Amino acid sequence: MKSIFIFTIIALFASVSFLQITLASETEQEPQPPQIPEPSPSPEPIRMPDPAPAPNPFPEEPDSEKVKRLTEENDKLKQQNSDLHSQISTLKNDKSRLQAEILELEDSIENLKEITLEQIRVIMDLVNQLKEIISEKIFSPTIKL
Repeated sequence: MKSIFIFTIIALFASVSFLQITLASETEQEPQPPQIPEPSPSPEPIRMPDPAPAPNPFPEEPDSEKVKRLTEENDKLKQQNSDLHSQISTLKNDKSRLQAEILELEDSIENLKEITLEQIRVIMDLVNQLKEIISEKIFSPTIKL
C-alpha cells in the first residue's frame, strides 16, 4: 500500500510537471495570422441603356418642302436680325442722348457750385462789414469817453 501510495505521488508529480511543460510551450508559441477572407464576388457593372436612334428631323419630306421650310426659317431669322439691328441703333441713340443730358447736368452742377461759392464769399464780406460796423459803433464811443 505504501508502494502504491508512493507510486501515485510520483505519477502525480510527473503529470503535473508534464502539464507545466505543455502549458509553457503553448505560451511560447507564436500566434498564427488570421485567415484571409475570401473575396466576395464583385457585382456586375450597371450597363448604360442603348440609346434610341435619333429621329429623322425631316421625316419623309420631299426636297421641295425642305427648301421651302428652310427658306421660311431663313426669312424669319433675317427679320429677327434686322429687328435686333434696329434695337441696337435705337439703344445707341438713347445712350448718346443720355450722355448729352449727363454732360448738361454736370455743367449745371458746376455752375451751381460756382454760384454757391460766390454767395458764400458775399456773405463772408457782409459778415466782416457787420463786424467792423459793430466794433466802430459800440466800441468806439466807449473808448472816446
